[in-house]
Amino acid sequence: MEKSCFEEVLSSVCDELTSELRTGVLVTKSSDFESIVRNLLSKKLVGTDLSVDFDPHPHVFPDICLPPYGVEVKFTVNDTWRSVANSIFETTRNQAVSDTYVIFGKQGGVPEVKWGEYGKIIVHVRTSHVPRFEVDLTSNNSLFEKMGITYQCFSELTINERMEHIRSYARGRLKEGERLWWIEQPDESRYTLPLEVRLYMSLDQLQKRKLRAEAALLCPTIVASGRTRGKYDDAVLYLLTTHGVLCSQARDLFSAGSVALRGNEIRGGNYVQRALLDIEEEMIEAALYLDEDVYTEYWGSPVPPKDRIPAWLERADALASTWVPSDVLFKDVSR
Repeated sequence: MEKSCFEEVLSSVCDELTSELRTGVLVTKSSDFESIVRNLLSKKLVGTDLSVDFDPHPHVFPDICLPPYGVEVKFTVNDTWRSVANSIFETTRNQAVSDTYVIFGKQGGVPEVKWGEYGKIIVHVRTSHVPRFEVDLTSNNSLFEKMGITYQCFSELTINERMEHIRSYARGRLKEGERLWWIEQPDESRYTLPLEVRLYMSLDQLQKRKLRAEAALLCPTIVASGRTRGKYDDAVLYLLTTHGVLCSQARDLFSAGSVALRGNEIRGGNYVQRALLDIEEEMIEAALYLDEDVYTEYWGSPVPPKDRIPAWLERADALASTWVPSDVLFKDVSR
């Protein structure tokens, strides 16, 4: 069946279902709506070279496969044409399907059923346990136009290649003070978030020192004046978005007596400076093992491991107003 003919069938299905919804047929569950669509589409395709499978794999994408066409079915009882769609990884995709469509039923407001080409109505990516597409039948602003790639080409990429496009898109949407949730590949994740969020204060001392070192290295704003607004924001967000660790009191990381006085119990002086002196070795280790992508995320460009401490000192010197970090820290590191 030619593509134009199949789209005429989709239009016919949507018109008939719209009429049914508006004349009193009440649908409350997505599974019921999918069954209705499957049955009606099967009837419309009688006598053609396409047939509907009534016993599909429960997790196959799209919901209804009629190679080379496929139909993903969406339904809402609300008055909206926007919905969360499939995982961007499409691990259960039927590879025989080359043209994917969406039939979307809206029970809320004025009931209606519409169809659209899947790649053209994907408008956004949201993250829960995995990144998922969002579709909107009223939008002409396709996600793939924003990313400069077609949906068909995107679908042929590896997981790593897809994530590069998604990260680039997500970074472009960040506002000042926001950080990107770390979206890792399942096969190479060094920073996979745990399902539970942990409290910083509940960690043991070795974990605290390791995380403080990473946060200090990536977020040199911690050396800024105590009057600098949000000086610890990046560090706190790093722990949360990268490690799933919530630090409710930012000063616990670098300026509280509990961290500043560990090396010397005499009170006074610059507490941030003293806290950093105490974790110099951990920061040097972090400079060697943290992935290059993390530096791109936080510093704006990749930095070779051997240059990371000198680069950090240069940034810290520019941010500190009451002291010079390079005069105090990492005196034994070649620069």
